[in-house]
Amino acid sequence: AALTVRFLTRRFIGEYGDMEFIYSHNLTVDGREILLHIWDVPNSQEQAEDGSSEEKRIQWADSFVLVYSICDRASFNILPLKIQFIKAAKEGQSQEKVPIVIVGNKRDLHHQRVVSSEEGRLLALSLDCGFYEVSAAE
Repeated sequence: AALTVRFLTRRFIGEYGDMEFIYSHNLTVDGREILLHIWDVPNSQEQAEDGSSEEKRIQWADSFVLVYSICDRASFNILPLKIQFIKAAKEGQSQEKVPIVIVGNKRDLHHQRVVSSEEGRLLALSLDCGFYEVSAAE
């Protein structure tokens, strides 16, 4: 949520609860106005739900940004399974590749890092995804 709010408002708010939000935002890309809808779901909520709720979100979306904390190995370790689930649900219906980006957050907390940048890059490469490391705080 902190990364989404930072993207939409340019402000950083550090603490969020485990609530799900849908944000709408107009964005200009290459001179074209685009209406962006972001369905922000905390990982802890996804783990508590059944597969049908997650499947509904996957069918709703056109692309995916999966965020993990570089300070939390568990948030990184669940990514391959989530990406395989997304690809099976989306690419099984069509031949088009689904856009997925993996984002390592909390780059500013390098002293607490447990997932290296190289691990993130290699995972993204092996799963044919984009990769970035960012800091919502910065």
